[in-house]
Amino acid sequence: MLAHYMPWYGAKPESREWGWHWTMGKLDPDKEQNGRRPAASHFYPLMGLYDSGDPQALECHALLLKFAGIDGVFVDWYGNLNVYDYAINHRNTERMFAAVKKAGLKFSLVYEDQTVPNLIKFGKFQKEQAVDQGKLLMRWLQEHWFRSPSYLKLDGKPVLLVFGPQYYKPEDWSSLFEGLSPQPALFTLHHRRGPAIGAYDWPLPAGGWEGSQKERAAFYDRAKDWPAVIPAAYPRFRDFYKDAGIHDSWGNIDDQNGATYERTLKDALSRKAPFAQIATWNDWGEGTMIEPSAEFGYRDLETTQRLHRSRYRAADLRLPIRLYRLQKKHPADAKLAKISEMLFRDRLTEARRALDQYEKDSNLAQATSG
Repeated sequence: MLAHYMPWYGAKPESREWGWHWTMGKLDPDKEQNGRRPAASHFYPLMGLYDSGDPQALECHALLLKFAGIDGVFVDWYGNLNVYDYAINHRNTERMFAAVKKAGLKFSLVYEDQTVPNLIKFGKFQKEQAVDQGKLLMRWLQEHWFRSPSYLKLDGKPVLLVFGPQYYKPEDWSSLFEGLSPQPALFTLHHRRGPAIGAYDWPLPAGGWEGSQKERAAFYDRAKDWPAVIPAAYPRFRDFYKDAGIHDSWGNIDDQNGATYERTLKDALSRKAPFAQIATWNDWGEGTMIEPSAEFGYRDLETTQRLHRSRYRAADLRLPIRLYRLQKKHPADAKLAKISEMLFRDRLTEARRALDQYEKDSNLAQATSG
């Protein structure tokens, strides 16, 4: 069970500017009110607005994933060339991979080939060179990530998802994989295309809850004869696009007080599939996140623990964000670095006591200075 992960959030002071995915070009997070910064979401992260390149935020996420019983991440990836924020997202992806490896989790990619027209537009290569550039990208992946013991494999083959495809044609993918050994186990979106061994599901909110369930049923009906399938679990869908004036909303899937996630997760885990994907860990703009929020707290992670039979407890989920908040108040404190290592090494009782003592000492010092 892996969670779809977005590496695209930019936040001060780690970044010089607030990233588009927090602002959607409309909101100003600098104008804080009542302890919250305006953000392009109907929900608010319990961590506050974070930067996807911040190692402390990434380690917090990796620990939350681990304690929730989630086995890894599918990172939404835009390639490694520098157009828009693609290069920053690539850097953040590298850092997230380091964090999940430290936590003993798996990682994989969901490649966005919709980036190719923008790379052509900005002169990174010519249209007739697109397939050759795709080959180079796949070779880069093999040399840098596919061979990692932490990279997700299926029958020894690195697992690669593509969001679509939206640019490359089905026949192009065979060319992209030429010379790779082993060739990736490719999964396409909703429908099996080209050399893909199967497809993965994704929430379709246009018809609301009932429509989304009909789409899920149709997906599984198509998948009956595929070699493999990746089912999806999701908690809701409520996007911010209309509020930001970008385009109309894609639709809405109601949270149903947690019942949507419980139902889709149970169903995903019941399928005879090699993997299940949670959509998503942190897409705040579409409201599909299970990451702890001000609105839902740790509810969705506790549901994940229970249904996936995690060996961790609900109380353990509170520890990473407690640590993260202290790290932001007391940067570069060696005591907090030691507590972080305790969490990664599963010394949770010791870490909890150390956090309690640190908070007690900090409060005492603040009261004395006051």
